[in-house]
Amino acid sequence: MRIRALVGRALSSASLVAMGTMLVFGNDARAETIDIGIGIQDTTTNTVTGGIIIKQLHLLDKYLPHTGKYKDVSYNVTWQNATSGPPITNGMIAGKLQIGMMGDYPLLVNGATGHATNNDTELVAVIAYNAHGGGNGVVVPKDSPYYDLADLKGKRVSVPFGSAAHGMLLAAMQSRHLPSDYFALVNQSPEVGSTSIQENRIDAHADFVPFAELLPYRGFARKIFDGAQTGQPTFHGVVIRKDFGQKYPEIVTAYIRALMEADDWVRHDPEQAAEKIQSWTKVDKQVAYIFLGPGGIDTLDPTIKPRWIAALKTDYAVLKKLDMVKDLDIDKWVDDSFVREAFKQSGRDYDAQLADFSNYQVQGNDTLCNVPISDPLQAGQIWAQGGKVVSFSSTACTLEGVNAYRAQGRKIEAVYLMDKTLGVKVFADAAFYTLGAANGKKPDVQSFLLKRDAEASAKNSGEKVVSYAQALSAVGNGGK
Repeated sequence: MRIRALVGRALSSASLVAMGTMLVFGNDARAETIDIGIGIQDTTTNTVTGGIIIKQLHLLDKYLPHTGKYKDVSYNVTWQNATSGPPITNGMIAGKLQIGMMGDYPLLVNGATGHATNNDTELVAVIAYNAHGGGNGVVVPKDSPYYDLADLKGKRVSVPFGSAAHGMLLAAMQSRHLPSDYFALVNQSPEVGSTSIQENRIDAHADFVPFAELLPYRGFARKIFDGAQTGQPTFHGVVIRKDFGQKYPEIVTAYIRALMEADDWVRHDPEQAAEKIQSWTKVDKQVAYIFLGPGGIDTLDPTIKPRWIAALKTDYAVLKKLDMVKDLDIDKWVDDSFVREAFKQSGRDYDAQLADFSNYQVQGNDTLCNVPISDPLQAGQIWAQGGKVVSFSSTACTLEGVNAYRAQGRKIEAVYLMDKTLGVKVFADAAFYTLGAANGKKPDVQSFLLKRDAEASAKNSGEKVVSYAQALSAVGNGGK
């Protein structure tokens, strides 16, 4: 009896220990915390729907899974801001970041570096693109005598090394058959380059979104080269650590769904979005709008189009020729399964969007000239202080609107026009104009970002090149 009692107590104790062990391990399983480190670029305007907007509107929380294997997990989401792609790549290679975003050239370096160090990454979505290369650009001090890249021979030019703008500059030099030492090229971050331009310590600065527009808007720089001149598509995309995507594919899909909702939020009210972006990033709302508003420089679209893959291969050849990138099989590196699943869950047609290159456009009626806005590539917009953005049907009608607002004593914050040659949105006060004979009651006025394009058009048409002030004078005051 005594032996049986001792055995019974031993078994009972063992059962309690076992039960306790199960409870402990069970609690540990239920309390699993998944770390999600996301590398973002707050001041890079065409990444905001992949970063700061998701963060501020708590959109990722809305889509993170909480069923199945995720039933009892908790999430530790951290956002790490950088001013360019390379620091984000470093964080991903170190295992501190699972998701990152950057431009096309840094994306390639990310993929190649990850593969070389056994920290493979994958390109899983696009954030925003310009099909012709717009967004990157080269600026000079406002009073500089230089108007073209060819003018910068032997001059001191800065660029953030390893950035999308660096890649653009290298591609432009190769396409123009300029030697690698044509410029005295130095590495400067956007912040340092901006200060250097303002203080005339460099001759030119090449940079990515939004700095080639931001610096001219703030009044101390002038753009002399636009990435659209390369004709080579440019975009910012989303990369993930491959091991993270394999272990938690539902989380990657959730992130892309949050990105898609952020895109919708911007398009629903672009003025409000621009104002919020300004408050979150300190990038002027008028600059955010030129990229993300209707007819803007960037198109928000997460699909990975075959054209972007082809562009990456061209970009890769630029870097490889200069021995600036390790080996990378781009076709294997791209994985669109997550974005396809995000579209499926959202009830959207991925293949239809894959074939669509359209952006949302300026539309409505021109109430000053009393005509519908029928051609978005001719349209203009005015953002007056304290008011909404007002749209116009043409360059001439937009300039008439400027004169009418001024006559009313209203302060104008930004005037947007479309460049006739490059097809990108431009700030009217930074543009060059051709002026021809009156067409009916209105003069023929066209806007150009670059002086060389305005001069070429004038030479062909017999018109003359004029300044912003001269163009305003030519069109009169709102029909009065």
